[in-house]
Amino acid sequence: MDLNHNTTVIYTPERDLRFENGSRVNDFPGRPLLNDTSISDKTGVPLASMQDFTEFMNNASKEKNTVLINNNREGDIRYASNEYVATYSPVQVLLRALNNRHSGLKHKNMYEAVANVRMIKSNSEIEILRKAASITVEGIKQSAKTIKAGVDERFLEGILEGDFKVNGSQRLAFGSIIKSGPNSHWPWRILATHYNRRNRVMENGDLVIFDVGCEYNQYVSDIGRTFPVSGTFTERQKEILVMETKVADKIIKFLKPGITFKDVQTLTNSVIPNNAKPYMQVGLFFGHHLGLSTGDPSLSNAILKPGMVFTVEPWYYNHNENISVFTEDMIVITEDGCEVLSKDLPRTPEALEALMRD
Repeated sequence: MDLNHNTTVIYTPERDLRFENGSRVNDFPGRPLLNDTSISDKTGVPLASMQDFTEFMNNASKEKNTVLINNNREGDIRYASNEYVATYSPVQVLLRALNNRHSGLKHKNMYEAVANVRMIKSNSEIEILRKAASITVEGIKQSAKTIKAGVDERFLEGILEGDFKVNGSQRLAFGSIIKSGPNSHWPWRILATHYNRRNRVMENGDLVIFDVGCEYNQYVSDIGRTFPVSGTFTERQKEILVMETKVADKIIKFLKPGITFKDVQTLTNSVIPNNAKPYMQVGLFFGHHLGLSTGDPSLSNAILKPGMVFTVEPWYYNHNENISVFTEDMIVITEDGCEVLSKDLPRTPEALEALMRD
């Protein structure tokens, strides 16, 4: 998009050597190539070659124009001083290439503009997210019915993800996180790097946490629940789960247009019991935006508006007692409050136990 001249062009390659061989032309559908007129027909935007793009960028550099770059965070664009980051961060690789090839360009962060557009979902987008939530709820229900001692965590993954596909999901929103017993005390970043923490055989007395989501028509879900492997929560497990869901309920009840995320953060800090604060992350983080990704762009100082979709997820990690519980729900801000898109999935200890029996 050239904002100086109010023009938009899609630059595409003329060939894609990955899909060519001596006996077959590159006629695979969906390849964005220069001779594919369907792209312009669908978008109304003209096509040009990559050679034209190089010429355009050279001219922009000579004129010392400003290029807008999504830096994936708020604030001014920062250039990596660490060689590893400069080599492997996609944004930093782009910045380095622009400096090397088109040194006359100025760089400006467009993250705020992207976030302002992405934070507010249209009615049609919300309906797709509602469907993604529904598929995820059903998948958790089906997988939870197979929980018992002696079952591997990956077995639950298989039931869950198979049900996702049966109900129309094209792919996962992220790698399914199903963790039991001591595995449940660790964040997903740690579990993802240790293979032996993704295939544990569950035992009676364990809790098993689901933190899962699917993708439906490019939009994603993210929902979480905690189940007892034995089919019945202990009194202490039940006590912690009830406390954690009460915190979530108070946050959800507070959500409405006109307040800020800082207001939400202040509220979360005030509703966590003092004896639980050392074990809960919600005082620092209560959720994240959803849409085309599970970390949709957002602004920390944003005022809540109808159409915003995000999660509410108060973790409780207690290594001392070997108890961790997790409840995560998808929320959409409405004109006068909010709607829980994952409301069809039980949250109370009694309802979760009943779901496992049915």
